[in-house]
Amino acid sequence: MPISILMPALSPTMSEGNLAKWHVKEGDTVSAGQVIAEIETDKATMEVEAVDEGTVGRIVVPEGTEGVAVNAVIAWLLEEGEKAGAIPADGGGEVAAATPKPEAPKAEAKAEAPKAEPAKPEPAKAEAPKPAASAAQSSGGRVFASPLAKRMAEQAGVDLGGVKGSGPQGRIVKADIEAALAGGAPKQAAAAAPAAAPAAAPAAAPTIGAAPSADVPGLPAYDEFPNSNMRKVIARRLTESKQFAPHFYLTIDCEIDALLKVRKDLNDKGGDAFKLSVNDLVIRAAALALKQVPAANASWTEKAIRIYRQVDISVAVAIDEGLITPVIKDAGSKGLKQISAEMKDLAKRARERKLKPEEFQGGTFSISNLGMFGIKDFAAVINPPQGAILAVGAGEQRPVVKDGALAIATVMSCTLSVDHRVVDGAIGAEFLAAFKKLVEDPLTMLL
Repeated sequence: MPISILMPALSPTMSEGNLAKWHVKEGDTVSAGQVIAEIETDKATMEVEAVDEGTVGRIVVPEGTEGVAVNAVIAWLLEEGEKAGAIPADGGGEVAAATPKPEAPKAEAKAEAPKAEPAKPEPAKAEAPKPAASAAQSSGGRVFASPLAKRMAEQAGVDLGGVKGSGPQGRIVKADIEAALAGGAPKQAAAAAPAAAPAAAPAAAPTIGAAPSADVPGLPAYDEFPNSNMRKVIARRLTESKQFAPHFYLTIDCEIDALLKVRKDLNDKGGDAFKLSVNDLVIRAAALALKQVPAANASWTEKAIRIYRQVDISVAVAIDEGLITPVIKDAGSKGLKQISAEMKDLAKRARERKLKPEEFQGGTFSISNLGMFGIKDFAAVINPPQGAILAVGAGEQRPVVKDGALAIATVMSCTLSVDHRVVDGAIGAEFLAAFKKLVEDPLTMLL
């Protein structure tokens, strides 16, 4: 009996994903554990391995398809001796949820004439598109490409308008970018602006591609950028956090002159072996403070408050499409050098969307540091189901009073956002006091 290959759920928050690339084709023989496809989730691009052996009988979802529902059939595997005729005629049915984003009309649209939507302005153009058509000609000059292909093009400086797509309806996929790079593709800087464009595109336009500018009476012209899976998940989770977690905020000022000196001394002695950042020391201080005040290392459930025995710190990292929080596991038991090395590796792979699910899930406490952007102080939104998040501002010289005299010190403001269902004010204050003591006496972090 043919074996269905389903769209896997690669993270707890994943409801759909994008089928970025197939590593096999129909007729290929695969073995258990072999990489057969690349799936883009809301957080990363991951390889999918076959769990059975057999022959690829039919690929139901072509590469480059976006919005494939979890558990939808994406392909069929034939066991030894089976023929393609044994595959269900409808291909499994579940793949109906895995429709590509509207790019160009499908040939199958002719068979669905009774369901045509009269509101669409161009019903007369519902002809099967030519597979070889340039992606830039798919819809009034808009370029259609998979998210993976767009990121590759942006990183390599390739003009997508000059690339022909080999995917469905002329969609540009990873293989097309690789072929374009091998053949010397035109760079974005050399691409001519469309004649109808009133102005140059924004310098920091998202890689997902903007819809054509719209003119609405009474409103200024604008460009629309479709929400990525990651942005949708961020919006949903943060909305839930603000709706259901009663936030309150505690702010403390920490003098960091001693911390900066210790950091400089350690980096000087480390040479090229390591380079500690202020953030590395903040992670270490927060981890040790949570070990001293374990009641702050907690989360809420309807049945009980969970106080975690291990300190796993999620650290917010900004990437092109949003925010991801790779986790320093058991940070309370790791030294500064190890924390620094892990943080650099996790941040690098986060920006490349190469993190494994277990590397950005399961943290017990979060840190968000905007000090490198000059932000003095801010209040972060709690990352559910965690009970607290520490927002770290920039260190800046401020006047302080010491022994009754005015002095200058480098001060860093830190704000703890707390879920009041989990952590009370006294516990939050106790944590911040322990954190401040470690930051202002950094040698105690080295013990």
